[in-house]
Amino acid sequence: RAGRQRRRRSLLSLSLAGLPSPSTRNYGPVFEEQPVHTLFPEGSAEEKVTLSCRARASPPATYRWKMNGTEIKMEPDSRYRLVAGDLVISNPVKAKDAGSYQCVASNSRGTVVSREASLRFGFLQEFSAEERDPVKITEGWGVMFACSPPPHYPGLSYRWLLNEFPNFIPADGRRFVSQTTGNLYIAKTEASDLGNYSCFATSHIDFITKSVFSKFSRLSLAAEDARQYAPSIKARFPADTYALAGQVVTLECFAFGNPVPRIKWRKLDGSQSSKWIGSEPLLQIQDVGFEDEGTYECEAENIKGRDTYQGRIIIQAQPEWLKVITDTEADIGSDLRWSCAAAGKPRPTVRWLRDGQPLTSQNRIEVSGGELRFSKLVLEDSGMYQCVAENKHGTVYASAELTVQALAPDFRLNPVKRLIPAARSGKVIIPCQPRAAPKATVLWTKGTELLINSSRPDLMTKAFLSLSPISLKSASAGNCQMYRVNRHFNLPLVWFFFLSRVTITTDGTLILQNISKSDEGKYTCFAENFMGKANSTGILSVRGPPGPPGGVVVRDIGDTSVQLSWSRGFDNHSPIARYIVEARTLLSSKWKQMRTNPVNIEGNAETAQVVNLIPWMDYEFRVLASNILGVGEPSLPSSKIRTKEAAPTVAPSGLSGGGGAPNELIINWTPTLRDYQNGDGFGYILSFRKKGTQGWLTARVPHAESLHYVYRNESIGPYTPFEVKIKAYNRKGEGPESLTAIVYSAEEEPKVAPFRVMAKAVLSSEMDVSWEPVEQGDMTGVLLGYEIRYWKDGDKEEAADRVRTAGLVTSAHVTGLNPNTKYHVSVRAYNRAGTGPPSPSTNVTTTKPPPKRPPGNISWTFSGSTVSIKWDPVVAKADESAVTGYKMLYRQDSHSAPTLYLASKSRIDIPVPEDFTHAFVQIRVTGPGGDGIPAEVHILRNSGTSMMVEDSVTRPVPHAVVITTNSLVMVALIRYLEL
Repeated sequence: RAGRQRRRRSLLSLSLAGLPSPSTRNYGPVFEEQPVHTLFPEGSAEEKVTLSCRARASPPATYRWKMNGTEIKMEPDSRYRLVAGDLVISNPVKAKDAGSYQCVASNSRGTVVSREASLRFGFLQEFSAEERDPVKITEGWGVMFACSPPPHYPGLSYRWLLNEFPNFIPADGRRFVSQTTGNLYIAKTEASDLGNYSCFATSHIDFITKSVFSKFSRLSLAAEDARQYAPSIKARFPADTYALAGQVVTLECFAFGNPVPRIKWRKLDGSQSSKWIGSEPLLQIQDVGFEDEGTYECEAENIKGRDTYQGRIIIQAQPEWLKVITDTEADIGSDLRWSCAAAGKPRPTVRWLRDGQPLTSQNRIEVSGGELRFSKLVLEDSGMYQCVAENKHGTVYASAELTVQALAPDFRLNPVKRLIPAARSGKVIIPCQPRAAPKATVLWTKGTELLINSSRPDLMTKAFLSLSPISLKSASAGNCQMYRVNRHFNLPLVWFFFLSRVTITTDGTLILQNISKSDEGKYTCFAENFMGKANSTGILSVRGPPGPPGGVVVRDIGDTSVQLSWSRGFDNHSPIARYIVEARTLLSSKWKQMRTNPVNIEGNAETAQVVNLIPWMDYEFRVLASNILGVGEPSLPSSKIRTKEAAPTVAPSGLSGGGGAPNELIINWTPTLRDYQNGDGFGYILSFRKKGTQGWLTARVPHAESLHYVYRNESIGPYTPFEVKIKAYNRKGEGPESLTAIVYSAEEEPKVAPFRVMAKAVLSSEMDVSWEPVEQGDMTGVLLGYEIRYWKDGDKEEAADRVRTAGLVTSAHVTGLNPNTKYHVSVRAYNRAGTGPPSPSTNVTTTKPPPKRPPGNISWTFSGSTVSIKWDPVVAKADESAVTGYKMLYRQDSHSAPTLYLASKSRIDIPVPEDFTHAFVQIRVTGPGGDGIPAEVHILRNSGTSMMVEDSVTRPVPHAVVITTNSLVMVALIRYLEL
C-alpha cells in the first residue's frame, strides 16, 4: 500500500511538472539541416570536407555520426571532429573516407537519425599515351572516331579538336559528338574534313574544371564517291532508358547518309509533349514525368530512303511522402494508431525507428508496413519515432514525437468561463475541458444541485460508482431524487434533477436549453481520474431582449409625418441598443417597419418623427426595443389617427383606349388606389386632341372608381389617332399629368377584299388556300387576319364553314372536308369592327379517299442481316383513289423511334442487326387520296429462316400463329392499328 502511495505521489508530481508554459516546453530533436551528398575532387587544394547537421531541440541536442552504419569515434588525434553538429573530415582520403554518412541527434526526449549522405571522390585520369591508328575513308562516306575516355568520376562533357587547340569542331547537321560515349560521327565526309582529330574530355566538379585530350588520329580521304545512299543510324540511344521523375532526359540519334539525313522524333504511344526540346540528333525532355513514359522513334531520312530506331523511356521515382506522422500527445492507457504512406517507383518499402533503433512488433506494439499500433500506452512508449520509406533511388524520413501523458485534472489552461451570459428562452453551452490523462470523469452541479443528463440518468450512477465509496438514500420528490454523497465532493445533500432541458455530452460539455431566469447561479464542473481531482466554477447570468415600451402617443400630425413619443421598458440585463417603429393602415392588418427621423433611433431616445407617410390615411403605430440578444415584444398600438389631406402626387396609369361605335373615342385607364388618392373629392381630368392639331379638349371625370371616358363627335373619322393624357385631382388640388399616349378612335370594317384566291386539293379531306393580301393603306383599322369561307356545291354561302387566320399570313390549310366533293371558297379580311367584303369565289374538288383495305397475306423471310417482307398488292375500287406506293414503319421495339420506308411495289428488303430478335412493322397504301389503314406485324426470330403467311383481311382479330422449321420458332402477331 505504501509503495502504491509513493508511486501515486510520483505520478502526481509528474503531472504537475507537465504543465510548464508553452514557451518552455521540452521537445525532441527536429532536423533543420541534414547532410547532403558530397563530391570531393581528388587532389583538391581543400584540406577538409564538412557534412552539415543541425537540429532544433529542448533541451539542446547532442550529436553523433555513423559511417556505413558504424559509429565514428571522435578521438582527440582523429581526422574526424564535431563542430556544433557538423562533421568535419580533415585530409579526406578515398580509400578511408568514401562511404555513406548519417547524423544522430539526441536529447532527453529521444533520438532521431538523419537521411544518409554519400561522400564520393571525383577524378579524371589522362588519356592513354598510345598512338591512335589513322583512318582512311572514301570521300562522301560516313565515318566514326571513338573517344575511349580515360577512367573518371562523375560523367564528362566531350568536344573534338581538328589539327590544333582550340580549333573545336562545331555541332552541325553533318557532324555530331555523342555526350554519352564521346564518339565523333561525320554523316558524309568532305574534303575539308582532312586532318588530325583529338577527343577533348572535361570534368566539372563544383567550381573545379579539368580537361584532358587524346592522341591525334589522322583522317585521309580516298577518291570521292558521288553516289547517293539511304540513311543508316549509327549513334543510338539505349533500348531501355531509365529516368527519375523531374530529371532531364536526353536521347541521341545520328545517321550516315548522302545527302546528309534529317532526324525526326516521335512518340509512338502518345502525342508530342510541350516539354520536348529537339535539335535533330538530340531529343531532350525537361522535367520528365510518368506521362512521358513510352516508346520513342528516331527517323533518319533523305531522298534515297529512311532508317528508324525505337527505344523505351521508363520513368521511376524516388520515394515521396503521401502521409506522414505528426507529434502526438496521448493519454496513458489509451490506444494509438500511426500510419504513413509514400509513393515511388519501384514501390517503396516502409520501416520504423524508435529513438534511432529499428522497431518491430512486440507485446503491445504491432508494426505492419506503414502502420504502427500501440495498445494500452505506458510512459516508456514516449520518445522519437521515425517512419522510413526507401527504394533503390533514395530514402525519406518522417519524424514525430510521442508523449504519453499521466496528468491529474487541471483547469489552469482552460477553466470554466467565469461569467456566462445566456439569452432567455435560448441555449447555452458550457465546456468542461480540464487537461487530464487519462481522461477525467466529469460531473456538474448548480449550487448544491447535481445536474444529471436527462436522456441517460444511468451515466451519473456509473460515474459515481467509479468514485466509490458512495452511499445512496432514496427520497422521492416528484421527478427529483435525493442522494447523499460522501467524501469526494463534500456535498452534504444534493438533488439530482432529471430535466429534459439538461444535456451533458460524452466530453463533459453542459448544455442547457430553453433558458429561464431560474437557471441563474453558480455552475461547477468536477473532474477526477486516478491521478487526482479538480473543479472549476462559472456564474450563469440570464439575459433577454428588452420588454415592450409603454405609452405610445401620436402628436404633430401632418400629411406625410407624425411625431411619436413613448416610455422606456425593461432592458432585461442588456442595454437597449435601438428602437424600431412599425405601423399598419386600414388597408392592411400587417405591421410594417417605418422610416424615421433620425433613421437609427438610439436606445436612450423616447421620441422620434415618422416620415414618408401616405396623406389622408388611417394609421396605428407601435414601438419595439432591441439589444444584442434580439428584438423585444412590441408596445400596445397607439390610438388610430388619420394624416392630413394633400393634392395627388402620382399620375394615373394604364392609359389606353380604342374600339367603340363609329364617331367615338374611348379612353381607358387604371383607377387610382386608395393609397394614392391623398384626399376626398377624388377624380380625373382628361386632355385629348387629334394628332397634329394644337388645341386640347378637356373632360372632368368624378369618382375614384371611374375607369373610362367616351367622347362622341360626328367629325371623328374611323381609326383616327388622338394624343391623350390624364391627371388626378381632389379637393386639395390637382396632381401631375401622365405621359402622352396615342389612342385611336373606333374602327370600321375593311372596305376591300383579297384577290387572286387559289384553292388546291391536297388529300381527300384537306385543301390549301392562298390569296393576295389587301393593301394596308385601304384599311380603316388594324388588320387582325383573314377569314376563309367554304361550302359544298349546291349549298348556300350562308351555310359555309369558316376558318380564321391571325396576322398577315396569306395562306391556310383546311381540313375536315368530304372526299370527292366540289367546294366553293372565298376569303375576307377582318378587324375588330367586323369582316370585310368577300373575294371572288373559286372552286376545288377533293380527291377520292384511299383504299379502305389494308395490305394482306403478309409474309417475311430472314436471310442473315436482311428481312424480306412481301404482301398482296392493294387494288383501288372505282370510288377510291389510285395506289401509287406503300409506306412501312419499322420499329425495333416499343421504346425505339420508328423508321419510315417507301416502296413502289408490294415487297421490301430491310437491313436488321445480327442480334435481331423481334420488330414491329406497319404497312399501308399511299396515293393522291392519302394513306390507308395499316396492317401491323410483330416478328420474332430465334435462328435460321422461316416464313409465315397470314390473311389479315379475313382475320382482323389479333391472334398468334406458331410455325416450327428445324430449330426455328417464329411467332407473328398481326393486328390493325391507326398510326
